[in-house]
Amino acid sequence: MSGTDYRRKTLSDGPVIVLVNPQLGENIGTAIRAMANFGLAELRLVNPRDGWPSDTARAAAAGADHVVDGTRVFDDLEEALADLTFVYATSARNRDMLKPVRGPHEAVATLRKRHKRGEKTGILFGRERAGLSNEEIALADEIVTFPVNPAFASLNIAQAVLLMSYEWLQGEGRPLPFGVPESIPASKQDLFGLYEHLETALDKERYFYPEHKRATMVENLRNIFHKAQLSKQEIHALRGMVAALEGRKSRARKK
Repeated sequence: MSGTDYRRKTLSDGPVIVLVNPQLGENIGTAIRAMANFGLAELRLVNPRDGWPSDTARAAAAGADHVVDGTRVFDDLEEALADLTFVYATSARNRDMLKPVRGPHEAVATLRKRHKRGEKTGILFGRERAGLSNEEIALADEIVTFPVNPAFASLNIAQAVLLMSYEWLQGEGRPLPFGVPESIPASKQDLFGLYEHLETALDKERYFYPEHKRATMVENLRNIFHKAQLSKQEIHALRGMVAALEGRKSRARKK
């Protein structure tokens, strides 16, 4: 894993997110939170119903103040899109328009190529209940839709923004913020020591019975631990458990 701590670095690059006539401040705030989760920071609102700024939105944004503070408000969608060179419009239903329709992965690949060329791009999201009108979608270059359950296709704003934001960050190839802690593999000597310790303890309890099956039982037991690809730490833990059981048995016999 890279030494860079991605959890501490604020990411703020990518397409502009445009929300058309969003209603509740909570919805705007949760959309902002989704943007910040995956490194998008530029938000534009077109005629938010309850106005802007919004304390409710800020609270729902859960600390994504850099997005809240940078949010711009427009009276007209054309004005909000004026400086963009390429725009996707999100839609959950067929609009019968002669516009290319992409899935999120393909759409983000296109946005990333244009972004690398220095173009300013955007993703357009509609109202909570009705989505975007055909006239609004006509202002976009292409449509992006999501592969959802056709019987329940409606997404709220934050969900739709999150899906596109997630795809954006994954397209960058960023590593996960954490992984499995590094461990030292057990050596064969470590394994042989475990086998000897465990088998000796089991012999004392007459586990390997009947005697003529002992060799097969030992082989099966060793195969279990061999396939586990144990670390040194895990070997120590297992031997500690065997030792604890041996001690308990010893104390019980002394009583």
